[in-house]
Amino acid sequence: MNAQNSRLDPPPEMPRDIRLGLTKAKDVAFPLRWGLIGAGNICRQWAEALKACKGATLSAVASRSIESARDFARQHGIAQFYNDYAELVNSADVDVVYVGTPDRLRKEHCLLALNAGKHVLCEKDIAQSVVDAEEMYAAAKTNNVMLQDGVWTRFFPAVEHARMLLESGAIGDVVTVQSDLNPLYTSQAVTLGFGADKPPLKVTAFGNLPTEGGGAGCALMDFGDNKYAILTFVEFGSEFREVTEIIGTHGRLTLEDPGHCPTILTVRTPSTVPYRYLHSNAPSPSQRFEYPIPDIVRMPDAYPNQQGFLYQAEAIHRCIAAGLDQCPQFTMQESLYTLSLLTQINTAKKRAM
Repeated sequence: MNAQNSRLDPPPEMPRDIRLGLTKAKDVAFPLRWGLIGAGNICRQWAEALKACKGATLSAVASRSIESARDFARQHGIAQFYNDYAELVNSADVDVVYVGTPDRLRKEHCLLALNAGKHVLCEKDIAQSVVDAEEMYAAAKTNNVMLQDGVWTRFFPAVEHARMLLESGAIGDVVTVQSDLNPLYTSQAVTLGFGADKPPLKVTAFGNLPTEGGGAGCALMDFGDNKYAILTFVEFGSEFREVTEIIGTHGRLTLEDPGHCPTILTVRTPSTVPYRYLHSNAPSPSQRFEYPIPDIVRMPDAYPNQQGFLYQAEAIHRCIAAGLDQCPQFTMQESLYTLSLLTQINTAKKRAM
């Protein structure tokens, strides 16, 4: 259910940019012409999501191969296609560029677009180091355009609702964040729970590195004052669970499986804690909020909930219409902080080897 505290309160899942009064809901229809750098699977999924965004026009696509670009353009009804990324970013028919190329190329392609005066949404990970990301954000500022980190998790209604509860103090002081999947998604969950102001005092890591292709791993982050983040990096070829829990002194928020793109939020804010121990092992009272994926997105062969790319696309239209250089769901500060956590995990793992 989607609950409201009163008729005057905004829905708890309201996008943060609207809730903070920074944008207008109607500006999902603000016209933007999109160019896509890359013609792989992730770009295909973004193209399908953009077709459902009222203000979006798929204007151009570029790939290393002209054949690949042509095939992609025909499949998605795109007028312009290139095998030269510079041609795309310099096109007068492109306002915003989605960079969906491999990690090692994203800085180069983002800078190309930013320095051509285009807004940029960059697929995660946005960069391979904090220093690289800082250079990219500096270029966006110089050219007075948006650079948005593509951590789409933050735009899901269940996550918007969880953030509203965290900001209102509904679960008290956060003491633990537990999250499963990979280093990037779990690290952004840390930022969601603890904020982006205070770095961990110590990071311990075991198992696979963020840069490695497979195998399980984990990291423990000590924030002092008995506050911790416990991250599990799952073996993808296994029947893994994927849940994010944020535990506070007064309650617990659970972003249910799949935690990196959740449609269900479970909220436990009992009158006394720890409830189970004080009430003869009775389960804590809970509220379950379900936010189904929009059915207007047609996306064959999608991974879980990738239709939810639409949430981020719509936020970008609203934010650019309002003249913002970032979406408040995942800011530059949070982006850089998350990258710094990834660096610390890598460093900790190397020390443990």
